[in-house]
Amino acid sequence: MTNLTDELPGGAAGPLERVLKLMQALVIAGGVVMALTFSFVVVFRYGFNANLFAYEEWLMAASFWVFFIGAALASAQKAHINADILGFLITNPRVIWWRELVVETIEILVLLLVCYWAYLMIAEEIGTYPLWQTTNALKIPFLVPRLGIFVGYICMTAFAILHFYLLIRKGPGWADHHEELEHPPVEDIALIDEGKGK
Repeated sequence: MTNLTDELPGGAAGPLERVLKLMQALVIAGGVVMALTFSFVVVFRYGFNANLFAYEEWLMAASFWVFFIGAALASAQKAHINADILGFLITNPRVIWWRELVVETIEILVLLLVCYWAYLMIAEEIGTYPLWQTTNALKIPFLVPRLGIFVGYICMTAFAILHFYLLIRKGPGWADHHEELEHPPVEDIALIDEGKGK
């Protein structure tokens, strides 16, 4: 797992750290809201034979924000699940660096395209005001969950660009170290001294 704030200069690391903490707080708050909502649904339904009014509607908005902000956090930490086999097979630092550059470039291009599509989605929603789409009961505008998609993709793109910047700035040696951090070697426990474990 890669921590961007450990690698960036101090002037950029501070604000980024605060943004990441805010994103983590949003994900935690959204998770708590969803857990409490489902708990109340069970209590209302099976305890009082009643329904919690329109809970699906606020859960929809919360889940979109939690999902896409959580995905952006995973992008910042390079923690997404992938089927990358080359990371384990390539040992040459220069080849690892070039491979990382190619992967990051493709990722940034795809994310920029998706950000553009998300922008068009938001622009279309705003353009239909005051006749924009809302949920049936609570009248939550569809703009609310869709804004979570847009913000999530913007953050993913920013983090991908920061990773690309670090690759260029640190050079091939850092790419090799970067791979080791993502795929640390497994130590043979039988070879560890008794004194070392104390």
